[in-house]
Amino acid sequence: MHPEGGFYAALDADSEGEEGKFYVWNHHEVIELLEEDAMIFCDFFDINPSGNWEGKSILQRKKKEENFCSEKNISQEELQRIIQKGKYILLEKRNERVRPQTDDKILLGWNALMNTALCKAFAATGNESFKKLAIDNMQFLLSRVSNNNTIDFFHSWKNNIAKQPAFLDDYAFLVQALIQFQEITGETVYLEKAKLITERVLETFNDPTTDFFFYTNTNQTDVIVRKKEVYDGAQPSGNAVMADNLFRLGLYFDRGNWKDKSVKMISSLANAIVRYPTSFGGWACLLLEISIGTNEIVIISEKPQDILTQVLKEYVPHKIIMSAKDGSNSFPLLSGKEKQKEPALFLCRDYACEKPVSSISALIDLIRRKELKIS
Repeated sequence: MHPEGGFYAALDADSEGEEGKFYVWNHHEVIELLEEDAMIFCDFFDINPSGNWEGKSILQRKKKEENFCSEKNISQEELQRIIQKGKYILLEKRNERVRPQTDDKILLGWNALMNTALCKAFAATGNESFKKLAIDNMQFLLSRVSNNNTIDFFHSWKNNIAKQPAFLDDYAFLVQALIQFQEITGETVYLEKAKLITERVLETFNDPTTDFFFYTNTNQTDVIVRKKEVYDGAQPSGNAVMADNLFRLGLYFDRGNWKDKSVKMISSLANAIVRYPTSFGGWACLLLEISIGTNEIVIISEKPQDILTQVLKEYVPHKIIMSAKDGSNSFPLLSGKEKQKEPALFLCRDYACEKPVSSISALIDLIRRKELKIS
C-alpha cells in the first residue's frame, strides 16, 4: 500500500530468479532459527522436511488452536507465545532476503474493486479496520486520481502523477464502490458523487446505436476502434457493472430512465445470460434481482450508524440501504420519514413501505415474509 491509502498493482512472485523464494521456508532453516520452540511451531504451521510446496513449506494453519493444544497437551497461552515469538524471528530473517519487485503504480479500477471488497468485508464482520482502509482508500482515489478533484478521472497514478484517461471499467468500478461506501458510512454525499460520475459516463461513453457503453470515452482519439466489452471474466465487465449501477442509482434517485436503460441492457443479453451464465456472472446477478425485486431498507435513528452496522451483518441479498437521523426530501426513500423516539426501520418495495419496526429481528422477519409471498 501507498502510505496515503492507495493499493499498488502487484508484487512479483519471483526473487533471485526463483518463484516464491522470498516467502517459503525449509524445515532445517526453521529448526535452526526457533530452537526449542521449533517442533511445536513447525507442527502448527505444517512445516516438514518434505515440504508442502515444491519441496519447501508455505506456512499454513490446518487445525484450530484449541484442537492442536489438546493434541499436544499445551495451553493456548503457551501456543500463542510460541507463535508470536516464532513469527517475529522468521520475519526478521525474511527481511534479510532479496525482496520481490513491486509494481507500484496505482490503478483506479483495481483499487475501486478492492474498496468494494473492503466495504463488504466490514458489512459482514463489523471489523473497523476494514472500514478505515476503505475510507483512506476512497479519499485517495477521489483526491489523487481525479483530474483536479473533478468527476473526470485517470486510469493510473504513480509518483504523484496521474495519467491516461480512465476507461469504462475504472468509472464503473468506482461508481460501484461509492454506492457500497455509502451503505457502510450512511454518508449520502457519496451517492451524489456516484450520480455525477454516472452522468459523465452516460455523456462520454454511451453508444447511441446500442444499449451499451464503449470502453473508451469520446475524447480519447488515440484508438483505432472503440470496442465494447460485455463478457464477465476474471473481473466483471464494465458494461455489467454499469447496468447494475444504473439500476441501483435509479432506485436511490427515482430515475426511471436509468432503470429502463439497465433493463434494456439486460434484455439485449438475456438469452446469452441464461444459456452461458459462467460467462455472464455479473449480468446474471442483476437479472435475478430485477426478476424478484429489491429490498429497500431505511434506518431512521438518533444513532443510525450503530443500527446500520448491525443490519449490515445480516445477509440480505438484493438490497439498497439508507440511514439517517431524520427524513429528507433529497432522496425518495428518506422522504416523509420523520425522526421518532425509537429507531424506525422501514422495508420498502418501489417506495411503498411497510409499517416501521424498531428491531433488527423484526426487520429480518419482514424481509423473509416478503420473500415467501414472492416465491
